[in-house]
Amino acid sequence: MASPRRPRALRLVLLVLPSVVTLAALSATLAVAMTVQERTIRDATAERVIGVAESLADLADVRTTLATVTDAGTPADLADAADLAAATTALQPIAELVGESAGVYYVVITDDEGVRITHPLASERGVQVETTNSSVLRGETFVGTERGASGPSLRAKVPVRASDGTVVGMVAVGVLESSIAADRDAALAALLPWGIGALVAASFASSALTAMVERRFRRADAVAAENAQMRRTTVALREQAHEFDTRLHVIHGLVSRGDAGEALGYIEEVTPVRTSGSPDGGEPVAAATMHAVRAELLDLGAQAEFDVTLDRDLDDGAVSVVTNLCRNAGEAGARRVRCVLRDADGRLFGAVEDDGPGIDPNAAARIFAQGFTTKDDASGFGRGYGLDTVRRTVSSRGGTIEVGASALGGARFAFEMERV
Repeated sequence: MASPRRPRALRLVLLVLPSVVTLAALSATLAVAMTVQERTIRDATAERVIGVAESLADLADVRTTLATVTDAGTPADLADAADLAAATTALQPIAELVGESAGVYYVVITDDEGVRITHPLASERGVQVETTNSSVLRGETFVGTERGASGPSLRAKVPVRASDGTVVGMVAVGVLESSIAADRDAALAALLPWGIGALVAASFASSALTAMVERRFRRADAVAAENAQMRRTTVALREQAHEFDTRLHVIHGLVSRGDAGEALGYIEEVTPVRTSGSPDGGEPVAAATMHAVRAELLDLGAQAEFDVTLDRDLDDGAVSVVTNLCRNAGEAGARRVRCVLRDADGRLFGAVEDDGPGIDPNAAARIFAQGFTTKDDASGFGRGYGLDTVRRTVSSRGGTIEVGASALGGARFAFEMERV
């Protein structure tokens, strides 16, 4: 037999899984989008700095000016700011103009030994750059992140060649990493509301889906429970019908032979009948009903009292209402049950009250529902159909039934319905 914990665990997984999958997928998508956005910004910045550096290195004024200072210093005796003053005067305005228009942090132009001719900071002019120089001064291009006098920056370094192809200096263009980070944060700030909105929408959608699945589960549970109850009831009714049919054949045989005494004895044997007096007079069906109710309640340990004034006999529907209400009182634990029946203007008015435990106010609205019961079901065949039968019978006759407190201390069911 399968453990009940396994279906519950599987059901929990099925309820939670859509939300988890949705949120995980959106979170992963948002993380990928942020990573792609950052990479796009960095690649665009790299293209920008190398483009500015190459354009400046190809500028005729830059190439001519650098060619004039190749002899200002040697590797052993570097030129200083004074030696490069004329070149700085010519190139610094160009560097500042290009840097401002291109949106880069700095534009540095050096001589053929890597000594700065231009720089945003005057104190750095005439000073040799500390980072990658030799490969660029040999004619190679460099793109990457390095830490310089202004801090870490994404930079491009391009050699400057004279008309004969000789390297006469280099151009370095850089954007601070802090500036790239600020651009990235701004882009993410624009993307984040959309991501959060998508997560919120996905959460609502997954919650709605979970609620819908839970409703389906509950509906399936209710249908399964009702089907199981109906199967048990069907089996019980089939067995009872077969037994009752057998007993009717026996009684028919005894009566047809004229053995009335033996027939009554057999009836009392198969269905013990306890009485508290002689059968009631009056209408035969009403009298038989009162007799049967008294006997049934005696078996339950209760006494039945009747106050009946009728213009004509009870029909089958009225008998069902009275017997079910009286039986319900006895099964609920009452020791005294009182039934009042009256005819008036073509309608039957009745009330059944008892001295039992009464009706729980929290359950009062549900007691007429099919299958509802507060009593144990020791038989396993299902209970909770008597009051539902009463409700349906009274409603079909255009009547009403009300439940309240009894003067005897228990519950009181009052009904009225059309006579047939």
